[in-house]
Amino acid sequence: MVARSTGKSPAPVAGNRVRVARIGAAHGVRGEMKLWSFTGDPAAVADYGPLETEDGRLRFEIETMRAAKDHFVVRIVGVDDRDAAAKLCNLDLFVPRERLPAIEEEDTYYHADLIGLAAVTPEGVTLGTVAALHNFGAGDLIEIATTQGGEPLLLPFTDAIVPEIDMAARKVVVVLPSVTE
Repeated sequence: MVARSTGKSPAPVAGNRVRVARIGAAHGVRGEMKLWSFTGDPAAVADYGPLETEDGRLRFEIETMRAAKDHFVVRIVGVDDRDAAAKLCNLDLFVPRERLPAIEEEDTYYHADLIGLAAVTPEGVTLGTVAALHNFGAGDLIEIATTQGGEPLLLPFTDAIVPEIDMAARKVVVVLPSVTE
């Protein structure tokens, strides 16, 4: 979830699944692997029950998990050696939406809730739709796929740039920064 400009959050996918983690490279020879969590509380990824592939066909249970520098090192049930762990590298992991906790704070949203909302100026001019939210370490960015089909807009996801989120109307209001020469 995101409270404007803080933290990582689950990323959306079509349907009712939400991406919550990605498996990285194998770690050691006994089947451990790196895991990057995309949840508000990174360690909570282990609390959502079995993690699944996007299509739901494969399920993974975290057997052990320990914090590392900027990720976790996990052991997945049934993955017992480096070769098996390496085959899972770069696999995104999902949970059904209903397993995520309800949000009780005002102005706090799951990224999945914002994807697909119309992006309009304060005057009501359509800019496009919210395509994604990113966090590269310096705060959240909102990506807007423009109606012209050109390059997407990538803007800070702050109160100054996105002063209004109207879930009922399925839109976000975007104040484009002024360009000075």
